[in-house]
Amino acid sequence: MYEDIINLPHHVSSTRPHMSAIDRAAQFSPFAALTGYDSSIKESARLTGTRVELDDSQKEDISDKLRIVTECLDADTEISITFFLPDAKKAGGEYVTASGTVKKIDEYERMIVMNDGRLIPIDEVIDVDCDAFGELF
Repeated sequence: MYEDIINLPHHVSSTRPHMSAIDRAAQFSPFAALTGYDSSIKESARLTGTRVELDDSQKEDISDKLRIVTECLDADTEISITFFLPDAKKAGGEYVTASGTVKKIDEYERMIVMNDGRLIPIDEVIDVDCDAFGELF
């Protein structure tokens, strides 16, 4: 069956360099058939928190605290605001505390504008802490 080729010498190309065993083996290495599957699984496993709904008295406390902060804007008072930051990729999010000074509180847009440029939605705020509050709260 192969009598005509069995005793022929091994062919060596005169135009292409000899391929090493490692390069030859790389041709048969596995590949990622499902590109992005691993990152999708990791994203699904990532945990997010749920938003806490405040009652009316808690919302009123936050409004009172923001009113005091508005009165102290000229004093460059350091303030810490804890708010819910929604996740961009899936339902839920996390609670974040931002510290700094407040530039302005925009009641129309319902945003707190910090001096470093951060925007904090008033409706997502769950706590405001400041030394200016003293023993009021």
